[in-house]
Amino acid sequence: MVSAVARLRCRQIDDADIEAVATLLAHGFPVHDRRFWLGAFAQLTRRGSLPGLPKYGYLLQSGGAVVGAILLICATVPAGDTTATRCNFSSWYVDPSFRAYAPMLVSHALAHKNVTYLNVSPAPHTRPIIEAQGFLRYCDGVFIAVPMLSGLLGGPKVAVFEASRRPEVEFDPGDEEILLQHAAHDCVSLWCATSECAHPFIFRSRVVKGCIPCAQLIFCRDVGDFVRFAGPIGRWLARRGRPFVIIDANAPIPGLLGWYGRGKMPKYFRGPQRPRLGDLAYTEHAVLGV
Repeated sequence: MVSAVARLRCRQIDDADIEAVATLLAHGFPVHDRRFWLGAFAQLTRRGSLPGLPKYGYLLQSGGAVVGAILLICATVPAGDTTATRCNFSSWYVDPSFRAYAPMLVSHALAHKNVTYLNVSPAPHTRPIIEAQGFLRYCDGVFIAVPMLSGLLGGPKVAVFEASRRPEVEFDPGDEEILLQHAAHDCVSLWCATSECAHPFIFRSRVVKGCIPCAQLIFCRDVGDFVRFAGPIGRWLARRGRPFVIIDANAPIPGLLGWYGRGKMPKYFRGPQRPRLGDLAYTEHAVLGV
């Protein structure tokens, strides 16, 4: 152990490490097999990288063997009239024999300046750890909505259709880019078009408790937009076997039928930009499907 630790190093994951890191993560997260992690790396490869940021994340290496890894999903996202850089911590695992050196891995991952870091799926036992690392909770629960029941006796006249079809009304080209990129990650990317303009919505199909089909809201411009168009969107999703929608929330959402789960799926951030609810674009939920 002494000689192995003496050769311990932390560095960025590169293409030649993918096989070894996939094997490590399959061991650390047995709910997903090695083929899943190879597919996850294929998605990250397709995304490319941002200047100065890792393409995949970081690893711990001892004597040539990979003993720890953390995946980072980095993206440039809209922030008002400008853009911001965001990195999602994902799938962090260190071999138990080297667990004492996990802070080395995290410190490398957190070293980038002017970056907002997200942790959107922290295990309960890790939450005190990430809070000690400076992460703040920005989302305290989820609202499970039944949007197909909204507006049954009237509502906005809109058309709901997949992002592969271009709206015939005004739309933001940046929204189209986000929709198409997430469709390539197997998300459900939709336009909701009024007579004036088109609004973007992205969902991820989920099965909760092994049997309940849901759609998780990944992206919209404002949760109020989803409330406004809940009926037409909910009925579009329900016809495709997804009658329930999971929405990040800090309280029950007025205007939606459903129930709120406080403490369910909390989410954290660290950095200059507090994430808004209704925006999980370019996170592990969207890109990797975890």
